[in-house]
Amino acid sequence: MNKYLAELHADECYHVYNRTNNKELLFKDDEDRKLFLTKYAEYLLPYVETLVYCLLGNHFHFMVKVKSIEQIIKAVEEEKEQNRTVPQRRLLDAELDCRSAHIVLKSQFTRLFTSYAMRFNKKYKREGNLFNRPFKRVKVEKENHYSYLIYYIHANTKRHGIKSDFKNYKWNSYRAMLTSKATNVNREVVIDWFGGKSAFVEFHNQLDVTLSEIDYLIIED
Repeated sequence: MNKYLAELHADECYHVYNRTNNKELLFKDDEDRKLFLTKYAEYLLPYVETLVYCLLGNHFHFMVKVKSIEQIIKAVEEEKEQNRTVPQRRLLDAELDCRSAHIVLKSQFTRLFTSYAMRFNKKYKREGNLFNRPFKRVKVEKENHYSYLIYYIHANTKRHGIKSDFKNYKWNSYRAMLTSKATNVNREVVIDWFGGKSAFVEFHNQLDVTLSEIDYLIIED
């Protein structure tokens, strides 16, 4: 399990995954998905760049790059002092060469899960923990991991039999990569990684036959 609990360091990329406690539905309708993405934007966007995502029935996948420690410190400083969390205050109080993003990032993900769960439980008259603990995160280090992970997250609906044509799935980031519409996804970074939109599409088309080549990327349980 420890290999799925990577520390979240500044300037590094990660695959982040979580599901519900007993694999019940995490999203029952599109309003739930919109709420989750709104809460994600509130708690995480000041601290990470979102590269790829996919929301499924009982779980989600994100590929993110943690921002620089300078950007993270600035984001914390922009919080009203009375609203700062304990991890945020500790970050600001630490010596410059001892400041780490991990505790703040871990706390922000926990705040996201807690906030969403409270709204979800109230809406559906539900009680108890919603999310599995701890949430999984794996550092993306190798170039082929980076490329295949982008495909894997986009194609996750196909793997779970939800929608075979993942390119038209409403709740992943594939379509956002190919449009000019406003998005919280950093499409420029992803498209540049593949060398342009045509290469991005071609890579997804080549791998559209099977997911067996990237079984090693699976961190779901």
